[in-house]
Amino acid sequence: MESNKIRQAFLDFFASKGHVIVPSAPMVVKGDPTLMFTNAGMNQFKDIFLGNAPRKYPRAADTQKCLRVSGKHNDLEEVGHDTYHHTMFEMLGNWSYGDYFKKEAIEWAWELLHDVYKLPAERLYATVFEGSEEDGVPFDQEAYDYWRRFLPEDHIIRGNKHDNFWEMGDTGPCGPCSEIHYDLRDEAEIAAKPGREMVNAGHPQVIEIWNLVFMQFNRKANGSLEELPARNVDTGMGFERLCMILQGKKSNYDTDVFQPTIARIAAMAGKRYGEDEKSDVAMRVIADHLRAIAFSIADGQLPSNVKAGYVIRRILRRAVRYGYTYLGFTEPTICRLVPGLVEQMGGQFPELKAQQTLIMKVIEEEEAAFLRTLATGINLLDGVIARTKKEGANRISGKDAFVLYDTFGFPIDLTELIAREQGVEVDLDAFEQELQAQKERSRNAAAVDTDDWVELIPIKESIFTGYDTLTEQIHIARYRRVTSKGKTSYQLVFDRTPFYGNSGGQIGDIGFIESINERIPVVATEKENGLIIHIVNQLPENPSAEFTAKVDPGKRQSAANNHTATHLLHEALRKVLGPHVEQKGSLVTPEMLRFDFSHFQKVTPGQLREVEHLVNRAVRADYPLIENRSATKEEAEAAGAMMLFGEKYGDRVRMVRFGTSVELCGGTHTRSTGTIGFFKILSESAISAGVRRIEAVTGEQAEKMIYAAEDTMRSLAESLNNPQVVQAVKKMLESNEALSKEVEAMHREQVAQWADKIAASVPEREGMQLFAQQTDRRPDLVKDLAYNLRQRLPRLVLVVGSLCDGKPTLTVMLGDEITAQGVNAGAVVREAAKLMQGGGGGQAFFATAGGKKADGLQAAIDKAVELISAQVK
Repeated sequence: MESNKIRQAFLDFFASKGHVIVPSAPMVVKGDPTLMFTNAGMNQFKDIFLGNAPRKYPRAADTQKCLRVSGKHNDLEEVGHDTYHHTMFEMLGNWSYGDYFKKEAIEWAWELLHDVYKLPAERLYATVFEGSEEDGVPFDQEAYDYWRRFLPEDHIIRGNKHDNFWEMGDTGPCGPCSEIHYDLRDEAEIAAKPGREMVNAGHPQVIEIWNLVFMQFNRKANGSLEELPARNVDTGMGFERLCMILQGKKSNYDTDVFQPTIARIAAMAGKRYGEDEKSDVAMRVIADHLRAIAFSIADGQLPSNVKAGYVIRRILRRAVRYGYTYLGFTEPTICRLVPGLVEQMGGQFPELKAQQTLIMKVIEEEEAAFLRTLATGINLLDGVIARTKKEGANRISGKDAFVLYDTFGFPIDLTELIAREQGVEVDLDAFEQELQAQKERSRNAAAVDTDDWVELIPIKESIFTGYDTLTEQIHIARYRRVTSKGKTSYQLVFDRTPFYGNSGGQIGDIGFIESINERIPVVATEKENGLIIHIVNQLPENPSAEFTAKVDPGKRQSAANNHTATHLLHEALRKVLGPHVEQKGSLVTPEMLRFDFSHFQKVTPGQLREVEHLVNRAVRADYPLIENRSATKEEAEAAGAMMLFGEKYGDRVRMVRFGTSVELCGGTHTRSTGTIGFFKILSESAISAGVRRIEAVTGEQAEKMIYAAEDTMRSLAESLNNPQVVQAVKKMLESNEALSKEVEAMHREQVAQWADKIAASVPEREGMQLFAQQTDRRPDLVKDLAYNLRQRLPRLVLVVGSLCDGKPTLTVMLGDEITAQGVNAGAVVREAAKLMQGGGGGQAFFATAGGKKADGLQAAIDKAVELISAQVK
């Protein structure tokens, strides 16, 4: 059964059972500080399970893109080495929100697996929760009894809390679960040891394929459980594992989910899959990681050095190094696999096809950059190995290995491989200690202690009224205390609020709440799991009182101006640069706006001027805000509204129009474009392959920028004593250039005279024509001196330390007869530079090094002379 048909059969089955088939949520999570990536099918329904949002339908099913490479689900280093671990995978799932429960969930799971997919009953096993005295939860007799209708008792296994009690996190909805396992082993193995003894024992052919979670409880911060008001069902089945079973394979990678990509990798490498275990692992790693990287970029997450972007960069670099080490890929290669992936999966996930060009460009640039990093790291590692051997040791220290890993991004397993090839070990225990110490520092920096919510008023959702008013009579519905880095604050949720919560790139409102007795500043407003959360530094004396909530009107208007300007900027860029321009990120604050967009070359000054012109023309047109707060997707598409990949839109969307600019947006906007006043671009730059960034200001901030520019020009004119600033500066530059040429000619003449003097008087010492001293001349002039002398002195040993502007530089030049004896200037300079806390390198006859410690310069000179003298015969 072909994989696309397997997926469709699942969706068709649950559609026939009254489930709404919903599209996959983006793999990159927004609005939830506890998650970077969607790691389970239920993530997009989390607000419903938490009770923070009303249910739209009682039953749903989908296939969800998931990524598990961080937190407790970090299997990254296993991927490619076994048959079933993956970074990105699909989770087939069905859900009930207070509708059906255990009976239907188990009956339908059996019907799909046994009657539709035709899996034999004798190879299926079910686990049920054995109960927990600690939590006061009994044995799940109900699930056990339902399973007895389909399976013999020896195929129903009691599981412990670790395996059969599912929890969303340290707190939140949870409940017993029932896993379905399948035995893929050969008949002889099954006869030797029954499958029930292999369930949850780590055997690669006795695997869990489906987990039915029965959410009955809420885990509180104090560890206790309370009954949920509604009992829910959350199931997840591994699509890749299901394909393996239905296609009669023993490895996920042998299915048609991965084999087309693996075949293309093998062809590129000139190898055959299945002939060599190391290259096979590399092909599996690349085939798996390609999906994770491509889908993440399609969903709006670009590789970077922080948070989710760092995870994606790490996955990509792992794929690159496996290709580099085992397949001989020394040029960008993974990017060339994208079209095949799009052809294979673009039907189910159209975002892949729409973003294909961007995905290829980003991967290509990231590959090229890391390949350069690998080359640099190998050179550094060679130096570490040489030093280790010279010191008479045969083990690289964990600290050196960690510096290569942490500072230069050089993988530890590649360090170990190269070291082993040169007869040197790596102190992996010490490396692990360094790594764990770093992780502990990161955990401590990010540690947050959060209390349970104290509920004052039961609410289903926090109603936002801020589109229409900046003042609202409110009650605090719930609150909790949060402690981070020794500082305590409080999070408040109101029954209704005019405060906009930080989301969609727009930062949250500030302001205050007040009652008869007190006024409390709201220092920030966040949006988390569907709730608008107000941050205050003190809890009201009487949280149950009625309050008036007031948003800072000046900050709100400035932010609204900038948000509306962002929409106008987006439209202007598409007009000037082309329809390929799409938003890839934004930041809107009261002070400025930042807009990231897809474009593959620098925007010229002329194009930027045209963009500014179009935006300001729209500002002067004073287009009014026309909004539809409950548009259907069909209405939005018919109106030509911009829809962003990586955003999860509901059935109803807010459509915002200013003139010809139409976008789906939940942010706050000005009532008309005229209030923006004036729009001015501050900068345009690249932030990654195929993505550019514009920063701009509006209104009063733009006015301040113009005044600052005027002040600068006025100050220049006064300094130059000439109102024609441009002409005066040109004349000054021409004069300066002429003077610089004269000074440079004088320097060169002085160097020539210096060289003549040295050549005539250089002393002979132990077979060397040695010149070693400090100077305050520039390093480039010392280089000229060195090359001049080398032509005249075959036994030259020049060691000069330059100290210019407080920065020490060491230069070593060797004559032909000295290098012929095996002396290497690069090796000498690397070792000597350590005495001035520096490093460098070069050729065998000429090398330089810079340093940080100026008072170590003379010691570095002496060390270089010592090293050379020891080698000269």
